Amino acid sequence: MHTKNRLFISCIIFALAGCAGIAPVQTPPEKPVIKPPKLPPGKLQRPAGPLPPSTRPTYNLMGYPPAVQEGYIDGCETAKKSQWGIKDMKRYQSDAQYRMGWDDGFFICGSKR
Repeated sequence: MHTKNRLFISCIIFALAGCAGIAPVQTPPEKPVIKPPKLPPGKLQRPAGPLPPSTRPTYNLMGYPPAVQEGYIDGCETAKKSQWGIKDMKRYQSDAQYRMGWDDGFFICGSKR
């Protein structure tokens, strides 16, 4: 019986010693959220064409053509009902890649709600 107690105590000590060597996980600091200025109702929410890089929402869409990336951002922001959401109807009807990106962005971001 004495041997079982020693074995049990040894296991506890080894388990505790193993846990002591694990470093705590640190979370990276959050990026500050920059909100676009509010516009009065009835005004165009954003200028036509690409947004300036400093204000355009960013998504990880590397590997996709620029038209798909722009469509995805426009569709996603529209689904989120953000100030940057817009559907460029002329481009949507004439550019298949923009249309595919817009539809994907709108569906994916709309289903997250």
